[in-house]
Amino acid sequence: MARRTSSQVRIAFVTPRYGPGVVGGSEAVMAEAARGFVRRGFEVEILTTCARSHFSWANEFESGTFEDQGAVVRRFPTVTSRRRFASSSLEQRVLGGERLSASAEIAWVNSRFRVPELYLHLLADPRRYDVVVLSPYLFWSTIYGAQVAPERSVVIPCLHDEPYARLQIVRSTLASVAAVWFLSEPEHLLGHRIAPDLPPRHCVVGAAVEVPESYDPAGFRERHGLKRPFIVFAGRREGGKGWRELLAAYAASIVGNDAAFDLVTIGVGAPEIPENLEDRVIDLGYLDAEEMPSAFAAAEALVQPSTNESFSRTLMEAWLAGTPVIASAAGEVVTWHCERSGGGLTYSDELEFAQCLRFVAEAPKAAATLAARGQRYVLANYTWDKVLDSMEGALTGLTKRVGR
Repeated sequence: MARRTSSQVRIAFVTPRYGPGVVGGSEAVMAEAARGFVRRGFEVEILTTCARSHFSWANEFESGTFEDQGAVVRRFPTVTSRRRFASSSLEQRVLGGERLSASAEIAWVNSRFRVPELYLHLLADPRRYDVVVLSPYLFWSTIYGAQVAPERSVVIPCLHDEPYARLQIVRSTLASVAAVWFLSEPEHLLGHRIAPDLPPRHCVVGAAVEVPESYDPAGFRERHGLKRPFIVFAGRREGGKGWRELLAAYAASIVGNDAAFDLVTIGVGAPEIPENLEDRVIDLGYLDAEEMPSAFAAAEALVQPSTNESFSRTLMEAWLAGTPVIASAAGEVVTWHCERSGGGLTYSDELEFAQCLRFVAEAPKAAATLAARGQRYVLANYTWDKVLDSMEGALTGLTKRVGR
C-alpha cells in the first residue's frame, strides 16, 4: 500500500467543550493541536458538545456542523442526569476512595453528562476517521468514544493524582486504546502507577502554547484600572485548582508581612473573595484570549497553587511573557517544570509563600533572571512546531498499522 500524504489522513479530535468562553487546559491543547494539524494539511474534524460550562453542562452553543479555522466542528447536545441525589452520592463515594462495582462506575460516568449523538456519529461509520484523539480521561465523551474503534483511538488523558483516576473504568480505557499521549514526564509516571497495562504505543508528546506577537502590559493595567503591582492567578476558581488555599496563603501574607502586591484573578467560577480581602483581591473574570498575554506580562509573578496539573500552560504563558512563577511544591508537574527550567519558585506552606512574594518584591533583577530561564525553557521545548512534530511522528506509525 502506498504511503498516504498528510492530506489523506483524517483525524477527529473529541473534546467535551470547544469555543469562546471555554476555560480548560485539555480543551486548549485539543483545540490548538487540531488547528495545527489543519495547517499541516490533515483533514481535521472537532467533535464536541454544545456545552460551555463544565459546572452545568448546559447546552449553550447551537448544535450542528460548522467550520472554524479550517476544521469541521460538529456539535452535539449533552444530556444531563435528573437523579441529582444519586449522582451526588456516587461522587462522594468516588472522592472518598471507595472501590465501586463496575455498574456503579458506569453510573458515575453517566451521572455528569452524556452525548449519545456524538457516540452514534462515531458508531455509524467507525472507519470514517483514520485516528480519533480523545481527551481528557474522566468524561463520558472519552470513555465511551474510545470504545467505538479502540484500534484507531488515541487518548490524551491529562491525568491528575486524584480518586477519579483510580477508577477501574479509567484503567480499562487507557489499556484498550491504540495509544496514550502524555503531556509531561510526571504525568507519564503517574500513568504507569494508575494503569500498569498501558498500551505499548504510549509516549510523552508534550503540549505547547502559542508565542504572542506582542505584549501590552501598560495598556492592560490602564484598561483594567490596576494601580498597584500585582500577582496573577489564571484559571478555574475551584477547590481542585488550589484557589481556596491561595486565598488563605495570600491573606496570611498580608497580615504577617504586608504583601507588596495585589492579587488579580482571571478565569471562570465564583471567586468567593472574603470581605477582609476585597480591597486586595481583584477579580477580572473571563478575559478574551487576545488579552491574556498582556495580563501575564503586566504581572509581577504568576501564582500556580494547583496540584492537579498534567502540563500547566499558564506557567508557559507567564514565562513567555518574561514573568516569574511561584508554584505549589505539592504539584509534581509544576515543580518538575520549575526545577527543570530554573525559572520558578516553589512553596510548601504559607510562610514560604510569603517569602516568595518578598523575593519577587525585593529582588526584581533576580526574579527577572528566573523568568528569562523559564522563557528559554518554553521556547526550547514547548512550541507547537516541536509538539506537532512529536504528535505527527506518533500518528505516522499508528496510521500505518490501522490502514484504511
